[in-house]
Amino acid sequence: MPRLPVARLPSFLNRLLRRPSEEQLDAEGAPLELPWTQHWEWVPKRSAGRDFSREDYERARRRAREIARATLGDELWQQLNRDGHLDLPSRRFPGVVYRLRVGRRIEVITPPGVREPWPFPYLCINPTYPLPEEEFFAHLYLYVRDREDEVIRVAAPQPWDQRLGRTF
Repeated sequence: MPRLPVARLPSFLNRLLRRPSEEQLDAEGAPLELPWTQHWEWVPKRSAGRDFSREDYERARRRAREIARATLGDELWQQLNRDGHLDLPSRRFPGVVYRLRVGRRIEVITPPGVREPWPFPYLCINPTYPLPEEEFFAHLYLYVRDREDEVIRVAAPQPWDQRLGRTF
């Protein structure tokens, strides 16, 4: 039976005992969340999993509101709360507007006479792992604003509107 090198033994034991290594701790010594390293197919839609308590949901949603407000700034945050959506003009398709709504698919709005870039008016993008709706909204806002080509690459055009599946 091969022996593990001595230098790798502590790391191996940490993984075996499911203890975080030093690289996986934040500044206060608490374990970092690394949700993208897991598979999430087992989690029911619009949920963070069965082990998430009511308090966990409340704390996550409160933090999500803070993140969204800080990301958007006060003016856009107030506009979102007043109108229920934010409209962002496409930089790629003249005349096309992306309507972003919390927890919903992106609506693609084209005025009369403007060629529609997709065969359907809604774009579906879900997070890889469960996130509060307002936090994912902030992610989408930044992607549509700053990385439209990535949105175009990953979005799935859909004929109907619907709530997102991996948000809660």
